[in-house]
Amino acid sequence: MIGRLAGTLLEKNPPQVMVDVMGVGYEVDVPMSTFYNLPALGEPVVLLTHLAIREDGHFLYGFGSESERFAFRQLIRISGIGARTALSVLSGLSVADLADAVARQESGRIVKVPGIGKKTAERLLLELKGKLANVVPTTARVVDDSHSDILNALLALGYNEREALAAMKPLPAGCGTSDGIRQALKLLSKV
Repeated sequence: MIGRLAGTLLEKNPPQVMVDVMGVGYEVDVPMSTFYNLPALGEPVVLLTHLAIREDGHFLYGFGSESERFAFRQLIRISGIGARTALSVLSGLSVADLADAVARQESGRIVKVPGIGKKTAERLLLELKGKLANVVPTTARVVDDSHSDILNALLALGYNEREALAAMKPLPAGCGTSDGIRQALKLLSKV
C-alpha cells in the first residue's frame, strides 16, 4: 500500500498530477481542494495517498490533508459511490462543509456537487451519519468561534475557503460579525 508520496511536482493537469519520487513518476488523481493548494511545478510536494487496485489497473489518489483522505475513504465505502464521485464531492465541498452537511442532514448542499442527485445525496447523508463527526476540519483549527460566522458568510457569498481565510487573517481578534464581514469583503474586492 502506498500511503504517502514526497517528491517533486512535475505536471499539473486537473484533476491529475505527476510527482517524481526518486526518479519514478507517480500519476495521482487529486480533488480540486488539494489541486488549488499545490506548489509550483518543480517544487517539493507531499501527498497522502490511497491506492485502489481494480481489474483494469492500479489507481493512486492524493490528498493534502488527513481529513480529506479519511473523508474520501468513508465516501468510497458507500455502495454505488466510486472514486470519481468521491473526488467530485471533495472538489465541490470542503471536508468541514461535508461534515457540517452530514451533521445537519442537509442534502441541498450535496446536490450542488456536479453528478450528485437527490437520491445519492440522501444516501450519502444516511451512510455518513456519525462517521465524519471526529474529523477535525481545517477551519476549526484556524478560525476561533468568534470568526466562524464571518467565515460562513464569506463561503455563502461564493468565496472558497482559502480566499475567505486569507481575507480573515488581518481582522482583529475582537471584531464583530458584521464589521468583520465588511472588512473582509473590502480586502477581497482589492484582490
